[in-house]
Amino acid sequence: MLIAGFPAGAWGTNCYLVAPAAGEECVIIDPGHQAAQGVEDAVAKHRLKPVAVVLTHGHIDHVASVVPVCGAHGVPAWIHPEDRYMMSDPEKALGRSIGQQLMGELTVGEPDDVKELSDGAALQLAGMEFSVAHAPGHTKGSVTFGLPEQADIPPVFFSGDLLFAGSIGRTDLPGGDHGAILESLARVCLPLEDSTVVLSGHGPQTTIGRERATNPFLREVAAGRGDGFSPAPRRGM
Repeated sequence: MLIAGFPAGAWGTNCYLVAPAAGEECVIIDPGHQAAQGVEDAVAKHRLKPVAVVLTHGHIDHVASVVPVCGAHGVPAWIHPEDRYMMSDPEKALGRSIGQQLMGELTVGEPDDVKELSDGAALQLAGMEFSVAHAPGHTKGSVTFGLPEQADIPPVFFSGDLLFAGSIGRTDLPGGDHGAILESLARVCLPLEDSTVVLSGHGPQTTIGRERATNPFLREVAAGRGDGFSPAPRRGM
């Protein structure tokens, strides 16, 4: 398997291109702010053919380049229906104070082909099967994507802004819910194998085993506690 990732834009949002191997079809995850050139560079370097864009949630730092990337390759974008409005109305998604700062810089809107994700779906894309889990809390329509273990490659978990190395996503923006993100952590993350590689929306990769042992939020959720915690602000939205 080939996973090419890079941080993009002002918020260092991780964009990933996933393919069975170099020279094959690929899926693009979260092409955010200023990610379009990085996507094209990775496509050229690895001789990839994009077939879809999939989005962990609708915040502008994860979707700002969806229109040009989808348009350049004639591919659909997949997003949960509860976050779909954010592609066209990031000000409503972020709150007026943050949204107004961005409106002069960004061209917003939907690509020509938008498909909606659902909890428990199995997306067959580029010869791979991505499992979809609805994981609200950071936003109402946040989702994660999982790939199963393959030969000597451990399972891979694209966590978006649900789980980071050492922390979790912020819940202080419109649609955020601290109780909901704790429930999502318990339901979606805790059952995963310790060997699962976590590729999040911001920051370095980690594993479920490492986070189970060291992440204060995941540890408290596992212990049946956590109501007293508030996540530290992150670099993303």
